[in-house]
Amino acid sequence: MAALNLCATGFFTSRSSPASPVISGSKIQQQPSPNLNISRRAPLRLPLANSPPVVPAAHPSAAAAASSPFDLSPPPIDYDPVNSGAKFFDDISIEKVGDDNLAIDAALNGVAVVDLSHFGRIRVTGEDRIQFLHNQTTAKFDSLSAGEGCDTVFVTPTARTIDLAHAWVMKNAITLLVSPATCASIAEMLKKYIFYADNVEVHDITKQTCFIVLVGPKSNQVMKNLKLDALIGKSYGTHRHYNVGGMPITVGVGSVLLKDGYSFLLSPSSLGPVWKALLSLGAIPVGASAWERLRVLQGRPAAGKELTDDFNVLEAGLWSAVSVDKGCYKGQETISRLITYGGIKQKLWGIELSGSAEPGSTITTAEDGKKVGVLTSYSVGREAGEHVGLGYVRKQVGPNGKVRIGDVAGTLVHVPFLSYPPQ
Repeated sequence: MAALNLCATGFFTSRSSPASPVISGSKIQQQPSPNLNISRRAPLRLPLANSPPVVPAAHPSAAAAASSPFDLSPPPIDYDPVNSGAKFFDDISIEKVGDDNLAIDAALNGVAVVDLSHFGRIRVTGEDRIQFLHNQTTAKFDSLSAGEGCDTVFVTPTARTIDLAHAWVMKNAITLLVSPATCASIAEMLKKYIFYADNVEVHDITKQTCFIVLVGPKSNQVMKNLKLDALIGKSYGTHRHYNVGGMPITVGVGSVLLKDGYSFLLSPSSLGPVWKALLSLGAIPVGASAWERLRVLQGRPAAGKELTDDFNVLEAGLWSAVSVDKGCYKGQETISRLITYGGIKQKLWGIELSGSAEPGSTITTAEDGKKVGVLTSYSVGREAGEHVGLGYVRKQVGPNGKVRIGDVAGTLVHVPFLSYPPQ
């Protein structure tokens, strides 16, 4: 019987490390909870529901380096995504897996799993890494300890948005999850700001790692079944290290899209067993097209859409990722002035639409047709015939405000992801 072996250990542990003693457990089933034990001192053995799957040949677009020590084939799930009609984007992310409506319903009402391995991952090391990122981004890194995490925003010197990142503060490094389109430029930007005396190194580890998220209100039950319930109820960004078959895995609180859910940073060779274990416990796979619909529904701003040089971080509704009381960081002077003098002129809103609309279109008031904003994202909604969008609208139009985008009527609504100070 094949097993998914999770043991608590350090990050990037040696593959040649002596094997830890194994705590046996019963077979994972979707009905009875497996009788498994987990601790920070002893490993967890998670038997898979089935015998080891046959790993399908890599999809033509999923190029893997021949010299890699890892198996970079697609994750062995209950069906081959290529043969099951999955569509792939050029960046190797799966565009569609099965029924998007079913996947979205699982993410909002049940439990779903999403492969976000096409997102960028940057590892920052060195003795000065905490202070370095404290100065380069909006979060208060010097208040975080190993095992904690946060969201943070990369901004320009004038507080214009570049990208929203999720950070894990580890014992010897900080790992950043960033958008696919910004990873290379952010890594180069960070390297540019390393001064001669700084003990800091920046590495793009995207190709050496994978990243998946577990989302939905029933994700806690999956964690309990995996005996990872020590993370349930912990603060956003809290994470712990384990290994699967001797390869590292970090599990953290939060699913990138929501503060509920969990994230898994792991080696490519561990992706298959972990993915299969999550599916065996009832998680529904979500493709990129369904993920984009969820993103718009939840209101998470995206690089190149809501996060551009046209908008500042406070207008983007990312107040929860901004420390307003720490001093001397990139964009801090502009942010302080915006807050002190009430300089925020527009806000990012969710918009319920009567029909489809093109991102980039002008938003006008319903009453007099006055230009008040711009649509940045559009998606079909949860139900048939529903349409939703995200857009920046000037502050004179408030919640439930009526707007138009051409012939399409719209109503401004709050979305869960965004945060603003009380009025």
